[in-house]
Amino acid sequence: MTSTAPPGFPGRLTAPEPGWTTRSDVVVVGSGIAGLTAALRIHAALRARPGDDGSTVLLVTKDVLNAGSTQWAQGGIAAALGEGDTPEQHERDTLVAGAGACDLAAVRQLVTEGPEAVRELIALGTNFDHHDGVLSLTREGGHHRDRIAHAGGDATGAEIQRALVTAVQGTDGIEVIQHALALDLCLDGDGAVAGVTLHVIGEGQRDGVGAVRCRAVVLASGGLGQVFAQSTNPSVSTGDGMALALRAGARLRDLEFVQFHPTVMYLGPDRRGQQPLISEAVRGEGAFLVDGLPEDGGTRFMLGQHELADLAPRDVVAKAITRRMHETGQAHMWLDARHLGADFWARRFPTILSVCRSYGVDPVTELIPVAPAHHFASGGIVTDLDGRTDVPGLYATGEVACSGVHGANRLASNSLLEGLVFSRRIAEVLPTELRPWAEPVADRRTPGLADAAVRSGMQSLMTDHVGVLRTEQGMELALAALPGLGTTAGELGVEAWETTNLLVIAAALTEAALRRKETRGSHWREDYPERDDVAMAGHFDARLVDGNLELAFHPAPSTDSDTVPAAAGAPR
Repeated sequence: MTSTAPPGFPGRLTAPEPGWTTRSDVVVVGSGIAGLTAALRIHAALRARPGDDGSTVLLVTKDVLNAGSTQWAQGGIAAALGEGDTPEQHERDTLVAGAGACDLAAVRQLVTEGPEAVRELIALGTNFDHHDGVLSLTREGGHHRDRIAHAGGDATGAEIQRALVTAVQGTDGIEVIQHALALDLCLDGDGAVAGVTLHVIGEGQRDGVGAVRCRAVVLASGGLGQVFAQSTNPSVSTGDGMALALRAGARLRDLEFVQFHPTVMYLGPDRRGQQPLISEAVRGEGAFLVDGLPEDGGTRFMLGQHELADLAPRDVVAKAITRRMHETGQAHMWLDARHLGADFWARRFPTILSVCRSYGVDPVTELIPVAPAHHFASGGIVTDLDGRTDVPGLYATGEVACSGVHGANRLASNSLLEGLVFSRRIAEVLPTELRPWAEPVADRRTPGLADAAVRSGMQSLMTDHVGVLRTEQGMELALAALPGLGTTAGELGVEAWETTNLLVIAAALTEAALRRKETRGSHWREDYPERDDVAMAGHFDARLVDGNLELAFHPAPSTDSDTVPAAAGAPR
């Protein structure tokens, strides 16, 4: 099945000619757990080659090194580290959450290599929480074992980020450019990576648009959160890596599988941008959802909905909350964690406690208003089991990639593990695959740039019609309107470049969601409420061809059962 969305998307971003150039063997874009791990491991692997004469790695980050989504990860990192737990059990929980859309081989890599990868994080200096000398593990939605390692109570991402940033800063041969937006790949005559253009703010001589000549690029640039009006993602999550790869000829897969976190603090109908997350770990420690205040007779509506009740997979909880909101006419539900007590809150969730209080809610004595909001993109750039994409010399890891481990719905706390495991795998193969230095050819792709002012309208369109609840009528409306938002040329600048990236990702996401005529995992169609394993077991891949988004469906076997093998090897 092939479909073509309305045309009008540029083949490259309109930008000035590079005013400066530099060289590095490998460029890593992104400074979360995936990018930092990739930079460290690739650098070590390059320098370990016999006769290496000082290969270099350049780490590019859009903000500062400790910005991005990793630092906001509260719950922790999942791995089979506890007594009685096994990778096979972790695999089963991951496949169940993924609702038949996981790549079994990728999942097995994740769960079998995960424990050693986390132990190496600890050896690097990450201070995970311990109790009586034993690693503290907790449980989150979809997990049948306590296997979530955490740090600082609810500051796991920040602690991992700290340890990795410290390691990168202490490594000679890894150069860092901060405040740099990756614009487009430079390609050689074979369509392989020859470099990347950047826009840098405030780096002295490296200011404005420049070009980095390189032999490989690793994208670890995160997700697409700013496609929607409300998200737990930081403002830098504008789909830049996905859009850059799409323009270079790579495929994007499973974009319709967008995870909406069920318990995001509700701040009012007009609040936009990044919203405060109330970690699933709070429910893992015993908090529960209710549909009203105690004085109004609020009830625990998750009981009977799933065997795990409030700890059901995220799509189940998000749908249940949304349904209950519609049934009651309320703008949000409530999370009751008062019984955890003041001491427990201060010790286990100090960050969330502080954030809630900053918005006038004391979770020690009050219920927390919550509603679903965008949280994570399970899809992204198609990669094989070692992070390779369709474009020679281009690799991807972390949320920007579609490794196959998440399927239709990411299992809680698997995202940090994915970035860790697959960045390590890229480092194992990349040094042996480095292409010779090549000259970029003249870029004949049609340039374009959208007006930054249309971003707000796009976000409203996506939230209203391609959010938690989706219908054919709503998505057709969104798909018809999105290309038109990009017809007014914008003024050169970061906001216009980001908006252009967001528009093409939003259109690809909407087209895939429209074509998937079923409800599966985090993709919920009101007009197709049942899962269809006959017609819809497979993946939608998007390509950009001459300004057109082309969507193709590729049938694939279900991987709900560990007895069903999945294809591996080249990009799927």
